[in-house]
Amino acid sequence: MPRKKRDFTRDVLPDPKFKEVILSKTMNTLCQRGKRSVAEKAIYTALEQIEKKMSADPLETFKKAISNIRPLVEVRSRRVGGATYQVPTEVRTSRSEALAIRWLIQAANDRGERKISERLANEILEAAQNRGGAVKKREDTHRMAEANKAFAHFKW
Repeated sequence: MPRKKRDFTRDVLPDPKFKEVILSKTMNTLCQRGKRSVAEKAIYTALEQIEKKMSADPLETFKKAISNIRPLVEVRSRRVGGATYQVPTEVRTSRSEALAIRWLIQAANDRGERKISERLANEILEAAQNRGGAVKKREDTHRMAEANKAFAHFKW
């Protein structure tokens, strides 16, 4: 019997057009009811719109937006002696990337534009400029961790 836990993480294949894993992960998160082709079309259209608006490399803009959204610390609930404390902890790289993608899509869905590709494109552009709903979510998370720094000694 093995002593170590097996690693069950699956490798995500890169997307067909740009050969980027992070784009593929974004498509998987955006995907609803197994309709990957719809998610794929929405993301590629959003990247085309970014290219038209900024006349810059849309992939670099997307990567910059994701790096601006990624959280460094988050709070986790820890129960100590009948009281629940919000303990700030550092975020693993894979989790911070997943959170950034999730927050980006959530912020895009909360926007008012008509099509998901327009909402995604505008949210990516704003995140690349360090503003927008997803960046605000990251700042709120960091602020919460800063406010609960006193409970950092409860880390396990």
